[in-house]
Amino acid sequence: MREDAENLDISDVTANWVNAAVLARQIDERIKALADLSHTPLFFGRLDYLHAPGADRAEGAEGEQFYIGRRHVHDAEGDPMVIDWRAPVSQPFYRASKKDPMDVGLRRRFGYTGGELTAYEDEHLSDPAEAATTSRLLQQEIERPRVGPMRDIVATIQPEQDEIVRSGLNGTVCVQGGPGTGKTAVGLHRVAYLLYAHRERLARSGTLVIGPNSSFLHYIEQVLPALGELEVRQATVDDLVAHVEVRGTDSAAAAVVKGDARMAEVLRRAVRAHVTLPTEAVVVVRGSRRWRVPAHELEEIVRELLDRDIRYGAAREALPQRIAHAVLVRMERAGEAPDDRVQDAVARNAAVKAAVKAIWPPVEPARLVLRLLTDADFLAEHATGLLDEDERKEILWAKPVRSVRTARWSPADAVLIDEATDLVQRTHSLGHVVLDEAQDLSPMQYRAVGRRCTTGSATVLGDLAQGTTPWATRSWQEALAHLGKPEAVVEELTAGFRVPTDVIAYASRLLPHIAPGLAPVASVRENPGFFEVRPVTDTAEVVSACAESLRHEGSTGLIAADARIPVLAEALTAAGLGFLGPGEETTRETRLTLVPASLAKGLEYDYVVLDEPRAVVDGEPDERTGLRRLYVALTRAVSGLTVTHTAPLPDHLG
Repeated sequence: MREDAENLDISDVTANWVNAAVLARQIDERIKALADLSHTPLFFGRLDYLHAPGADRAEGAEGEQFYIGRRHVHDAEGDPMVIDWRAPVSQPFYRASKKDPMDVGLRRRFGYTGGELTAYEDEHLSDPAEAATTSRLLQQEIERPRVGPMRDIVATIQPEQDEIVRSGLNGTVCVQGGPGTGKTAVGLHRVAYLLYAHRERLARSGTLVIGPNSSFLHYIEQVLPALGELEVRQATVDDLVAHVEVRGTDSAAAAVVKGDARMAEVLRRAVRAHVTLPTEAVVVVRGSRRWRVPAHELEEIVRELLDRDIRYGAAREALPQRIAHAVLVRMERAGEAPDDRVQDAVARNAAVKAAVKAIWPPVEPARLVLRLLTDADFLAEHATGLLDEDERKEILWAKPVRSVRTARWSPADAVLIDEATDLVQRTHSLGHVVLDEAQDLSPMQYRAVGRRCTTGSATVLGDLAQGTTPWATRSWQEALAHLGKPEAVVEELTAGFRVPTDVIAYASRLLPHIAPGLAPVASVRENPGFFEVRPVTDTAEVVSACAESLRHEGSTGLIAADARIPVLAEALTAAGLGFLGPGEETTRETRLTLVPASLAKGLEYDYVVLDEPRAVVDGEPDERTGLRRLYVALTRAVSGLTVTHTAPLPDHLG
């Protein structure tokens, strides 16, 4: 199929060079999408239907057989050999069961090692004599060592995951899932499914995956290309709101106030405060005639625009046309017959432009936010009844700033500027947005993401127990309201496929203290995993624990409080143990990653050495946030966890 695409001759099929360039680019993208992936088979399953799908199920009707794979594959004649996993005919591979065989007589799973077919396993779903069993191949695939970046899960999607993946484009879905429940994979596979089912629509409107940091995005970036989808953009929230250079930081208290949804109303008031009701008439001179629009009529026009509550910039663009229309009405009453060209000329008249500038001056969003953060009187005027005096003092900058360019903006400031920008000019909306690790966003960040999908839908992924910011969301209903999607359906995943039983049971001791309402994750892994809590005396013993983990197949992550990273890096180097940073791809020679606890979220390693849990907790502004950070760190392991400590463990671990 790739060779066919490479050999296409388009020299005589296009009308002009523009069409030729567009077609050549499309063919190039097609060739990229058909690239072979090493160690990735084209099919992983087979369905034998009792009757041909869609055909009359009369007695004696023949069945049909389909191979299921990551993408559609056809032969030289164009006949299908492998059916895309997203096609309707593939759905029973994930949903069919002994209770509901969905007209499937046999489901076959294939096992692969290094890209070579090594095993297969059959389930006769419509045979009442065969008992339901747990798939060994499925279990082996789930428990396969994690080396390198995140991979797709098309061969192991579970029925409850498949329901979310195949949910419609028009509805927003929120997925609450504990560690290892596959929520990130579900979100990415939903994007792949939606692109398959609504390709033309999403090609026009666009899709976006939002992650918590660049390390996480690097970790997941190969999942969609492996499924043949190359056009999905990935970004962090900070990338979306990068109107200014971020060089500063906020205290936790200041960041909480700046991230509060009340700031949206403060900004709205500040923007609208620039409008001044007219007190003088506008006089337009055309030839020998003078046309006068009195102040009271101008005021009526301005109030009407304010009452419509449209974007500040759109209203400012409409104002000169409204004034010009009032002039044209007077011309028509005087017997003239002006047309649209005359109205445009009047709208550009110097007197009209001067009036618009005085009544509805331009607003520069960054300059507006700068004034709010540096002018106590201006902030107090627009925050009355919204922020109390202590909150206003918390966000006011102590030192004056000369200009927008020299200001040391914080990430929370950039979000405020994005809100102000949207008040002036509408933000472009995409067709679908996936928001991962959503529990860590502030209300203002939710609003920033929501602006990117006002006319589209979203997939929101997160775990309330893993909220590690002081402003972490308290409930999904509250978060979805800030996102602008209060009607979204909330689904919960409770089956854990990644974290071993003993490890998740130990980490779940923290749940009553960090998220009392959430049910613990129930691990479906047959292997209980390796788990040990090991008292140590120095960093040399931590390094030894890492060396022990590296004797096993797969990757190892050493997770520690951010403040401990330099000390551990020095110890690893002294011991001759090479290591990587978060998001960097492991190699055969280097399988150890040194991970600050603040960047561990969303990552996974076969074996984890967790250094000094007490330091992880103490590294956060408050105990609850610290315990949530610890919960994240404890649940990154796929096969084994070693907890090393010199200080006493937190009491909450029992």
